Amino acid sequence: MAGRSSPPGDVPERRSPVYWFVGLTILALLAAFLLPAVKQPLDYHDFADHRHAHGVDNFLDVVSNVGFLVFGALGLFIIGKGRACFERPAERWPYVTFFIGLLLTALGSGYYHLDPNNETLFWDRLPTTIAFMGMVSAQILDRISVRAGLVLLPPALLIGAASVIYWLVTERLGAGNVIPYGILQAYSVLVVLLLAILNPSRYTRGSDIYWVFAWYALAKVLETFDGEVLALNEMVSGHSLKHVAAAFAGFSVCRMLSKRTIRETGRD
Repeated sequence: MAGRSSPPGDVPERRSPVYWFVGLTILALLAAFLLPAVKQPLDYHDFADHRHAHGVDNFLDVVSNVGFLVFGALGLFIIGKGRACFERPAERWPYVTFFIGLLLTALGSGYYHLDPNNETLFWDRLPTTIAFMGMVSAQILDRISVRAGLVLLPPALLIGAASVIYWLVTERLGAGNVIPYGILQAYSVLVVLLLAILNPSRYTRGSDIYWVFAWYALAKVLETFDGEVLALNEMVSGHSLKHVAAAFAGFSVCRMLSKRTIRETGRD
């Protein structure tokens, strides 16, 4: 889908230097290797809502993942039908990766919540890294360089997978170290946020990325107050609602892609 170009006065005059991106990446790598190891707390798997329904344990924590399935499929449909605005066809791949990550998160998180433990958590976290790395590459592509976003996507996916594999292997060996995975997630969020603030998108509706952050922040709050939310409403837990909020971050990306237009021509 080719978007309409905006008037020249609407185009950002320049983008900020990206030295901060290189520095932040180096800092994250150093932290991942140098910070003391931290095991996955076993009480992480003790969610507030254990209710059994329709033959399914932890029913609401399982079925609340359907939002990832819906919006992941919607995003792929929008791209596949040419309803997403991309200046160049290759630009779709980081977003395709993101939406595939959402689809796989629905399956992985649903599987995990059937029987929460470290082994099943692996299948929750692995697709999450796919979605995160897809979004990081997409924003680099939109806001810094098309070439850089495409080139960085494969190694970013490998690093994301490696952080989860490393965590599980260390858990199996009895040591446990969730730090690299935690840093990867924090790094991804911080990079996308700084890109949104410092580097305007080549497309309109670039500020829609803040809706993604809003839903993500709400999801983290709901996750933190899992039991308190259930005690307050006596129907649904914070963790179940976390899944819903996080899925709507995916909806925000769908809306952005379907409504945006090109602001200026590409630079590489």
